[in-house]
Amino acid sequence: MLLSRVQIAPACRRLLSHRGISTLNTNPHIKVFPNASVNNGHLLTYLDTNPPTHRLAIGSTTELPPTPQSFSENREFLSILTDVLRKYAAQDPDLIAQAQAFAGPGGATLGSGGAFFPQQHKRRGTRGTAAGLGGGGGAGGSGAGGASAQGGAGGAGVGGHVHLSDLRNPPDFGRIAWPEDILGSIEVDGSGNIIGDFEPSGTYRIVTNEGILGLSDFLRTKLVEKLIEEEKKG
Repeated sequence: MLLSRVQIAPACRRLLSHRGISTLNTNPHIKVFPNASVNNGHLLTYLDTNPPTHRLAIGSTTELPPTPQSFSENREFLSILTDVLRKYAAQDPDLIAQAQAFAGPGGATLGSGGAFFPQQHKRRGTRGTAAGLGGGGGAGGSGAGGASAQGGAGGAGVGGHVHLSDLRNPPDFGRIAWPEDILGSIEVDGSGNIIGDFEPSGTYRIVTNEGILGLSDFLRTKLVEKLIEEEKKG
């Protein structure tokens, strides 16, 4: 029997096979399906259902991997993501660890993307203070502003706020994440206990030049559970 070689399209090389379902090589938790409504389009989703449920998809893209120019976000997914973060962010082990670290002596910023901000002062700046948080767009911003819009770096037993940031682009040590990577912030007391509700930053973007949505295992699991629940509703 003769075997013929089949040329693999470049787009296919950027995908990983997972139980017969294509996934992004930059984030294997995200599945890729053809988007019949767009020529050469792709639908990105956390769910395995085929055909996919469009209203629960992360969004669509005309390129793989997705770029800010090729990607179109799904507003309904953003709303679900925000609801999940409001409900579960305070239980995220990574965020809890950050809050406790920031409350210690000299607590300021952490390389994993969070930052502790006392409430007494307001400062302006660029990346160091993530100015401009609380604007429109992104993951359901309330306009209240993120942690950096409410104070400067500090900690050391003084209550304030801590950021929840996307894992795709961890900032350098001693700096906080870019505004488009900050999902939101939450209030903590002087002992590092989370006491407030999660507030969306209003500046978060699902896709940036650094990649696509990356959540902790805990939050991603809660999000998928919610998506499955919504899918069962039909």
